[in-house]
Amino acid sequence: MDKLTFATHTYQQTNVSQTPEVWRVRALRGATTVSQNTKEAIAEAVDELLDALETNNLLNPTEIVSVIFSATPDLDAIFPATVARRRPGWEQVLLLDVQQMQVVGSLEKCIRVLIHLNTPLPQNALRCVYLRRAAQLRPDLALVL
Repeated sequence: MDKLTFATHTYQQTNVSQTPEVWRVRALRGATTVSQNTKEAIAEAVDELLDALETNNLLNPTEIVSVIFSATPDLDAIFPATVARRRPGWEQVLLLDVQQMQVVGSLEKCIRVLIHLNTPLPQNALRCVYLRRAAQLRPDLALVL
């Protein structure tokens, strides 16, 4: 087995408040619900959610690091990532689907998304989006369309 040699690096600490154009990895959340467990209904809801996130945050797919979708167990007609991958510029975005933990009395037919992106914006400048019945999850962040 070959030995790996690691170079010694010196890292300079920077003060973010004095460097306005420092890019950082930030996270952006969103959620929506669907009326029924069909490919068409899920695709419509995912597109609507991603459109709203892109519009409200001026997202550029080349700046997205990764996206995690979760869906409640009652949604299995299509992967939300399959819908996202069809979007222009999203072909190279790393996408993952997971099943949302099932909690008694929780919101049904719900799709959530967590987007990791590179941006010079501070975390508080990003606008999370909660649509349809998912607005009840975060009424303070719900977007009225």
